[in-house]
Amino acid sequence: MAPQMQQLRETLAGLIERLTEQENGVHPTSIPSLFLSRHTKLTEPRNGVHDRSVCFVFQGRKEVLLGRERYPYGPDEYLVASMQLPVISQITEASPEMPYLALKLEFTPEQVLQVMKTSGIQPSPLEQAKRGMFISEVDAPLLDAVTRLTRLLDTPADIPLLAPLLMQEVLYRVLQGKHGGTLAQLAVEGGGAFRIKAAIDHIKAHYNRSFRIEELAEQANMSIPTFHRHFRAVTAMTPIQFQKKLRLQAARQMLFAESANAADVAFQVGYESPSQFSREYARMFGLPPIQDIKRLRLLDG
Repeated sequence: MAPQMQQLRETLAGLIERLTEQENGVHPTSIPSLFLSRHTKLTEPRNGVHDRSVCFVFQGRKEVLLGRERYPYGPDEYLVASMQLPVISQITEASPEMPYLALKLEFTPEQVLQVMKTSGIQPSPLEQAKRGMFISEVDAPLLDAVTRLTRLLDTPADIPLLAPLLMQEVLYRVLQGKHGGTLAQLAVEGGGAFRIKAAIDHIKAHYNRSFRIEELAEQANMSIPTFHRHFRAVTAMTPIQFQKKLRLQAARQMLFAESANAADVAFQVGYESPSQFSREYARMFGLPPIQDIKRLRLLDG
Protein backbone atom coordinates (compact mmCIF):
# COMPACT_ATOMS: atom_id res chain seq x y z
CA MET A 1 0.00 0.00 0.00
CA ALA A 2 1.38 3.39 -0.99
CA PRO A 3 2.36 5.55 2.01
CA GLN A 4 0.21 8.45 0.75
CA MET A 5 -2.89 6.24 0.51
CA GLN A 6 -2.29 4.80 3.96
CA GLN A 7 -1.84 8.27 5.43
CA LEU A 8 -5.05 9.53 3.82
CA ARG A 9 -7.03 6.54 5.11
CA GLU A 10 -5.66 7.01 8.62
CA THR A 11 -6.46 10.73 8.47
CA LEU A 12 -10.05 10.07 7.41
CA ALA A 13 -10.51 7.32 9.99
CA GLY A 14 -9.24 9.68 12.68
CA LEU A 15 -11.56 12.46 11.50
CA ILE A 16 -14.58 10.15 11.64
CA GLU A 17 -13.69 8.88 15.13
CA ARG A 18 -13.35 12.46 16.39
CA LEU A 19 -16.33 13.96 14.56
CA THR A 20 -18.68 11.17 15.62
CA GLU A 21 -17.38 11.53 19.20
CA GLN A 22 -16.91 7.74 19.15
CA GLU A 23 -20.69 7.24 19.13
CA ASN A 24 -22.05 4.36 17.07
CA GLY A 25 -24.52 5.06 14.29
CA VAL A 26 -24.96 7.16 11.17
CA HIS A 27 -24.20 10.83 11.79
CA PRO A 28 -25.49 13.68 9.58
CA THR A 29 -23.09 16.59 9.28
CA SER A 30 -23.24 20.33 8.59
CA ILE A 31 -22.59 19.44 4.93
CA PRO A 32 -26.11 18.19 4.05
CA SER A 33 -24.95 15.52 1.59
CA LEU A 34 -22.21 14.12 3.85
CA PHE A 35 -22.83 11.36 6.41
CA LEU A 36 -20.34 9.65 8.74
CA SER A 37 -20.76 6.13 10.14
CA ARG A 38 -19.19 4.34 13.09
CA HIS A 39 -20.03 0.86 14.41
CA THR A 40 -18.22 -1.41 16.84
CA LYS A 41 -20.03 -4.65 15.95
CA LEU A 42 -21.40 -6.50 12.97
CA THR A 43 -24.94 -5.66 11.93
CA GLU A 44 -27.92 -7.74 10.88
CA PRO A 45 -28.77 -7.54 7.17
CA ARG A 46 -30.76 -4.32 6.72
CA ASN A 47 -33.28 -3.69 3.96
CA GLY A 48 -33.58 -0.19 2.56
CA VAL A 49 -33.39 2.04 -0.49
CA HIS A 50 -29.80 3.00 -1.27
CA ASP A 51 -29.57 6.70 -2.11
CA ARG A 52 -27.54 8.00 -5.03
CA SER A 53 -24.17 8.24 -3.35
CA VAL A 54 -20.46 7.52 -3.26
CA CYS A 55 -19.56 5.37 -0.23
CA PHE A 56 -16.16 4.81 1.36
CA VAL A 57 -14.99 2.50 4.16
CA PHE A 58 -11.76 3.46 5.92
CA GLN A 59 -11.80 0.71 8.55
CA GLY A 60 -13.80 -2.53 8.53
CA ARG A 61 -15.88 -3.95 5.67
CA LYS A 62 -19.42 -3.81 4.32
CA GLU A 63 -21.51 -5.78 1.84
CA VAL A 64 -24.50 -4.62 -0.21
CA LEU A 65 -26.87 -7.06 -1.90
CA LEU A 66 -28.72 -5.85 -5.01
CA GLY A 67 -31.09 -8.50 -6.30
CA ARG A 68 -28.84 -11.58 -6.14
CA GLU A 69 -25.61 -9.67 -6.72
CA ARG A 70 -23.19 -9.02 -3.87
CA TYR A 71 -21.06 -5.89 -3.60
CA PRO A 72 -18.48 -6.34 -0.81
CA TYR A 73 -16.05 -3.49 -0.21
CA GLY A 74 -13.52 -2.17 2.28
CA PRO A 75 -10.70 0.39 2.47
CA ASP A 76 -9.31 -0.46 -0.97
CA GLU A 77 -12.57 0.19 -2.84
CA TYR A 78 -15.52 2.54 -2.95
CA LEU A 79 -19.13 1.86 -3.91
CA VAL A 80 -21.28 4.07 -6.11
CA ALA A 81 -25.05 3.87 -6.43
CA SER A 82 -26.06 5.94 -9.45
CA MET A 83 -29.76 5.13 -8.94
CA GLN A 84 -32.02 4.80 -5.89
CA LEU A 85 -32.18 1.03 -5.50
CA PRO A 86 -33.73 -1.35 -2.94
CA VAL A 87 -30.88 -3.27 -1.33
CA ILE A 88 -29.86 -5.32 1.68
CA SER A 89 -26.73 -4.03 3.42
CA GLN A 90 -24.61 -5.43 6.25
CA ILE A 91 -21.45 -4.47 8.09
CA THR A 92 -19.29 -7.59 7.90
CA GLU A 93 -16.16 -6.48 9.76
CA ALA A 94 -16.13 -4.34 12.92
CA SER A 95 -15.06 -4.59 16.57
CA PRO A 96 -14.65 -2.32 19.61
CA GLU A 97 -10.90 -2.35 19.00
CA MET A 98 -11.23 -1.66 15.25
CA PRO A 99 -14.57 0.08 14.63
CA TYR A 100 -16.18 0.21 11.24
CA LEU A 101 -15.57 3.78 10.00
CA ALA A 102 -17.22 4.97 6.81
CA LEU A 103 -18.44 7.97 4.87
CA LYS A 104 -21.33 8.48 2.44
CA LEU A 105 -21.61 11.39 0.02
CA GLU A 106 -24.99 11.80 -1.66
CA PHE A 107 -25.39 13.51 -5.02
CA THR A 108 -28.02 14.39 -7.61
CA PRO A 109 -28.14 13.74 -11.38
CA GLU A 110 -27.98 17.52 -11.88
CA GLN A 111 -24.64 17.67 -10.06
CA VAL A 112 -23.25 14.89 -12.24
CA LEU A 113 -24.44 16.67 -15.37
CA GLN A 114 -22.86 19.95 -14.26
CA VAL A 115 -19.48 18.27 -13.71
CA MET A 116 -19.73 16.59 -17.11
CA LYS A 117 -20.51 19.90 -18.83
CA THR A 118 -17.68 21.71 -17.06
CA SER A 119 -15.13 18.99 -17.77
CA GLY A 120 -16.28 18.23 -21.32
CA ILE A 121 -17.16 14.57 -20.66
CA GLN A 122 -19.44 13.40 -23.51
CA PRO A 123 -20.49 9.74 -23.27
CA SER A 124 -22.72 8.30 -25.96
CA PRO A 125 -26.44 8.55 -25.14
CA LEU A 126 -27.04 5.37 -27.13
CA GLU A 127 -24.84 3.24 -24.89
CA GLN A 128 -26.50 0.14 -23.42
CA ALA A 129 -27.73 0.83 -19.90
CA LYS A 130 -25.42 -0.47 -17.19
CA ARG A 131 -26.00 -1.61 -13.63
CA GLY A 132 -26.84 1.33 -11.35
CA MET A 133 -24.30 0.21 -8.75
CA PHE A 134 -20.59 -0.54 -8.99
CA ILE A 135 -17.43 -0.94 -6.94
CA SER A 136 -14.18 0.63 -8.07
CA GLU A 137 -10.64 0.82 -6.76
CA VAL A 138 -9.94 3.93 -4.73
CA ASP A 139 -6.96 6.13 -5.64
CA ALA A 140 -5.01 8.94 -3.97
CA PRO A 141 -6.53 11.93 -5.85
CA LEU A 142 -10.06 10.79 -4.94
CA LEU A 143 -9.14 10.16 -1.31
CA ASP A 144 -7.42 13.54 -1.14
CA ALA A 145 -10.57 15.32 -2.36
CA VAL A 146 -12.70 13.41 0.17
CA THR A 147 -10.25 14.31 2.95
CA ARG A 148 -10.39 18.03 2.13
CA LEU A 149 -14.18 17.90 1.98
CA THR A 150 -14.44 16.18 5.37
CA ARG A 151 -11.97 18.61 6.95
CA LEU A 152 -14.37 21.45 6.14
CA LEU A 153 -16.48 20.20 9.07
CA ASP A 154 -13.84 21.80 11.33
CA THR A 155 -14.25 25.17 9.58
CA PRO A 156 -18.02 25.69 9.13
CA ALA A 157 -17.60 29.17 7.69
CA ASP A 158 -15.85 27.64 4.66
CA ILE A 159 -18.60 25.14 3.88
CA PRO A 160 -20.97 27.29 1.77
CA LEU A 161 -18.23 28.24 -0.71
CA LEU A 162 -15.87 25.27 -0.70
CA ALA A 163 -18.11 22.24 -0.14
CA PRO A 164 -19.85 22.51 -3.56
CA LEU A 165 -16.46 22.82 -5.28
CA LEU A 166 -15.02 19.81 -3.47
CA MET A 167 -18.19 17.84 -4.17
CA GLN A 168 -17.63 18.56 -7.86
CA GLU A 169 -14.05 17.36 -7.57
CA VAL A 170 -15.13 14.08 -5.95
CA LEU A 171 -17.67 13.43 -8.72
CA TYR A 172 -15.08 14.37 -11.36
CA ARG A 173 -12.62 11.83 -9.91
CA VAL A 174 -15.32 9.14 -9.95
CA LEU A 175 -16.27 10.00 -13.54
CA GLN A 176 -12.58 9.69 -14.50
CA GLY A 177 -12.38 6.25 -12.87
CA LYS A 178 -12.69 2.82 -14.46
CA HIS A 179 -16.48 2.72 -14.13
CA GLY A 180 -17.14 6.43 -14.58
CA GLY A 181 -19.29 5.76 -17.63
CA THR A 182 -21.83 4.04 -15.39
CA LEU A 183 -22.22 7.23 -13.37
CA ALA A 184 -22.23 9.40 -16.49
CA GLN A 185 -25.14 7.48 -18.03
CA LEU A 186 -27.34 8.77 -15.21
CA ALA A 187 -27.23 12.29 -16.63
CA VAL A 188 -27.23 11.68 -20.39
CA GLU A 189 -30.67 12.66 -21.66
CA GLY A 190 -31.99 10.21 -24.23
CA GLY A 191 -29.84 7.30 -23.03
CA GLY A 192 -31.35 4.06 -21.78
CA ALA A 193 -30.34 4.57 -18.14
CA PHE A 194 -31.67 8.14 -18.12
CA ARG A 195 -35.08 6.92 -19.29
CA ILE A 196 -35.08 4.04 -16.80
CA LYS A 197 -34.37 6.56 -14.03
CA ALA A 198 -37.74 8.17 -14.75
CA ALA A 199 -39.47 4.78 -14.47
CA ILE A 200 -37.69 4.07 -11.18
CA ASP A 201 -38.75 7.45 -9.81
CA HIS A 202 -42.35 6.76 -10.87
CA ILE A 203 -42.47 3.35 -9.18
CA LYS A 204 -40.90 4.77 -6.02
CA ALA A 205 -43.41 7.61 -5.85
CA HIS A 206 -46.39 5.30 -6.45
CA TYR A 207 -45.18 1.97 -5.05
CA ASN A 208 -48.56 1.24 -3.45
CA ARG A 209 -50.40 1.48 -6.77
CA SER A 210 -50.56 -1.06 -9.57
CA PHE A 211 -49.03 -0.12 -12.90
CA ARG A 212 -48.99 -1.41 -16.46
CA ILE A 213 -45.64 -2.20 -18.03
CA GLU A 214 -46.97 -0.81 -21.30
CA GLU A 215 -47.40 2.63 -19.69
CA LEU A 216 -43.88 2.65 -18.20
CA ALA A 217 -42.39 1.53 -21.50
CA GLU A 218 -44.30 4.23 -23.34
CA GLN A 219 -43.09 6.90 -20.89
CA ALA A 220 -39.52 5.68 -21.49
CA ASN A 221 -40.15 5.73 -25.27
CA MET A 222 -39.14 2.06 -25.51
CA SER A 223 -40.71 -1.14 -26.69
CA ILE A 224 -41.76 -3.46 -23.87
CA PRO A 225 -38.88 -5.95 -24.47
CA THR A 226 -36.33 -3.10 -24.64
CA PHE A 227 -37.75 -1.54 -21.47
CA HIS A 228 -37.53 -4.86 -19.60
CA ARG A 229 -33.95 -5.37 -20.78
CA HIS A 230 -32.80 -1.89 -19.75
CA PHE A 231 -34.66 -1.97 -16.43
CA ARG A 232 -33.06 -5.29 -15.45
CA ALA A 233 -29.67 -4.06 -16.66
CA VAL A 234 -29.85 -1.06 -14.31
CA THR A 235 -31.57 -2.60 -11.27
CA ALA A 236 -30.80 -6.35 -11.45
CA MET A 237 -34.54 -7.06 -11.13
CA THR A 238 -37.83 -6.71 -12.99
CA PRO A 239 -40.18 -3.74 -12.42
CA ILE A 240 -42.57 -5.99 -10.45
CA GLN A 241 -39.74 -7.30 -8.23
CA PHE A 242 -38.55 -3.71 -7.72
CA GLN A 243 -42.03 -2.60 -6.62
CA LYS A 244 -42.46 -5.63 -4.35
CA LYS A 245 -39.23 -4.84 -2.50
CA LEU A 246 -40.32 -1.23 -2.00
CA ARG A 247 -43.74 -2.33 -0.72
CA LEU A 248 -42.36 -4.84 1.75
CA GLN A 249 -39.66 -2.46 3.03
CA ALA A 250 -42.29 0.25 3.58
CA ALA A 251 -44.56 -2.25 5.36
CA ARG A 252 -41.77 -3.33 7.67
CA GLN A 253 -41.02 0.29 8.60
CA MET A 254 -44.70 0.94 9.32
CA LEU A 255 -45.06 -2.17 11.47
CA PHE A 256 -41.91 -1.36 13.42
CA ALA A 257 -42.77 2.31 13.97
CA GLU A 258 -46.36 1.86 15.10
CA SER A 259 -48.67 -0.74 16.60
CA ALA A 260 -50.41 -1.36 13.30
CA ASN A 261 -52.38 -4.39 12.18
CA ALA A 262 -50.53 -6.42 9.54
CA ALA A 263 -53.64 -6.64 7.35
CA ASP A 264 -54.15 -2.86 7.47
CA VAL A 265 -50.50 -2.28 6.55
CA ALA A 266 -50.82 -4.77 3.69
CA PHE A 267 -53.62 -2.69 2.18
CA GLN A 268 -51.74 0.57 2.76
CA VAL A 269 -48.73 -0.61 0.75
CA GLY A 270 -50.87 -1.91 -2.10
CA TYR A 271 -51.62 -5.58 -1.38
CA GLU A 272 -55.17 -6.79 -1.98
CA SER A 273 -54.62 -10.07 -0.11
CA PRO A 274 -53.25 -10.10 3.47
CA SER A 275 -52.31 -13.76 3.10
CA GLN A 276 -50.23 -13.01 -0.01
CA PHE A 277 -48.63 -10.12 1.86
CA SER A 278 -47.72 -12.40 4.77
CA ARG A 279 -46.23 -15.05 2.46
CA GLU A 280 -44.13 -12.57 0.52
CA TYR A 281 -43.07 -10.76 3.70
CA ALA A 282 -41.85 -14.04 5.23
CA ARG A 283 -40.06 -14.93 2.00
CA MET A 284 -38.17 -11.63 2.03
CA PHE A 285 -37.47 -11.18 5.75
CA GLY A 286 -37.39 -14.79 6.96
CA LEU A 287 -40.36 -14.57 9.35
CA PRO A 288 -44.06 -13.60 9.17
CA PRO A 289 -44.76 -9.92 10.00
CA ILE A 290 -45.62 -10.22 13.72
CA GLN A 291 -42.70 -12.52 14.53
CA ASP A 292 -40.27 -10.44 12.49
CA ILE A 293 -41.24 -7.19 14.23
CA LYS A 294 -40.89 -8.83 17.67
CA ARG A 295 -37.39 -9.97 16.70
CA LEU A 296 -36.47 -6.51 15.41
CA ARG A 297 -37.64 -4.86 18.63
CA LEU A 298 -35.61 -7.30 20.72
CA LEU A 299 -32.53 -6.52 18.62
CA ASP A 300 -33.23 -2.78 18.83
CA GLY A 301 -33.68 -2.95 22.59
